[in-house]
Parts: sequence; C-alpha cells; structure tokens
Amino acid sequence: MIVMKNVRKEYENGTDALNGINLEIEDGEFVFLVGPSGSGKSTLVKLLTGEISCTDGEVHINGFDLTTMRLSRMSRLRRTLGVIFQDFRLIPNKSVYENVAFALRVVGAKPKKIRERVEYVLDLVGLVDKKDHMPGELSGGEQQRVAIARALANNPRLIIADEPTGNIDPELSREIMQLLVDINAKGTTMLVVTHEDELVDRFSKRVVMIKDGKIVRDGTGGYYGHE
Repeated sequence: MIVMKNVRKEYENGTDALNGINLEIEDGEFVFLVGPSGSGKSTLVKLLTGEISCTDGEVHINGFDLTTMRLSRMSRLRRTLGVIFQDFRLIPNKSVYENVAFALRVVGAKPKKIRERVEYVLDLVGLVDKKDHMPGELSGGEQQRVAIARALANNPRLIIADEPTGNIDPELSREIMQLLVDINAKGTTMLVVTHEDELVDRFSKRVVMIKDGKIVRDGTGGYYGHE
C-alpha cells in the first residue's frame, strides 16, 4: 500500500518538483501515473523507492514510514518492491538466468529457492527457453521481459514500472502491458509510469495525472491528457 500525505519536494536549486501530493494506492490496485515531461513523475518514483526523501509531508509504503525510517532498514523496504526501468538495466555479461538469480542472491536466498523462483518467474514471462542466452542475444521485448522477471524475483508486494514500454515497438508494448496486468491479477500492486495514452486508454485502469508537481486528475477510464 502507498500513502503520500501533503508531500512536497524542493531540490537544492530551489525547484519545487512536487507540491501538496496526497495519494493512496491500495494493495492489489493497478494505477497508471501520467503527465507531461517535467511534471514530477520521476521525482515521485524516486521518493517511493527511497532514492530521495521529501522536503515536507509523509510517505508510507508497505508498512514502512519513509519519512522517519533509518537507512539501515532501507534494504528491508526494497525487498517488498520490484522496479522495472525503461532501459532494462540488465547485466550484459550475465545470462538471463543469472540476471534474475542475482536479485535473489543479494538478499541471501538459498540455492534451492533461487533455482525454483527463477524457473517460476521465467516461465511466467515466457522465457524459460531463453534462460541461457545473454541479454545482447535478445530482442528489446525479451529484454524487458527479463527485467520484469527480475522485478518479480523476490515476490514483491508492489511493482513500480517506470516507462516500461518506452524502448519497444507498439505491438510489443501492448504485450508487455498485458503481462503487467496479468501479474497484477495475481495480487501484486502495480504502479506504471507512462506517457503512452493509447495503452492507458486500452486497459481502462485507474489513472493519476500530475502536472506542475500537483495531482490534477485521479480516476478511471482514460489518459485525461488530451485537454
């Protein structure tokens, strides 16, 4: 669950990136976060992943209070999160299997659990037959599927997908978004940052729109960016 109360973020150069953000996302929801470039979407994502802290207000994720949480507990929070990036961020000299397994090794998972979980998530994204391939041998859509599998490795309660279809063609974009919808249907909360209005309109989920650091729309059924 995500709760943001009266959140403001001012950078050192004086830029007010977010101002008065109030947002609640319940467990199991699928939410699109949209808005023009420079609206504050990236800042909001960085607050949720603990990369930066807010200037004022409160940020709570999965039972953790990021406003008061010590750095020593940040690793515990991040085990409940999966993050999918636009540029995939795969390790180029590791196989598909090893890229996914790495996410489990860093949290100290045992070898048996690693084998079982990697096989499971690769099957979920349809890439079991590519587990020994290197990232450079895969298409863009396949690389993004590996990134999704890696985000799922630790069975997170929440996945944040930051422009997950930005580097693939429209047909593959629809496939990737459908995969995220399917994962959400299994109970994982999904927050998807995107600028692709066609995809948002197609899937008819809750849409939160940010403009000039403020939430200007929050509802279901369309992109709301055409005004």
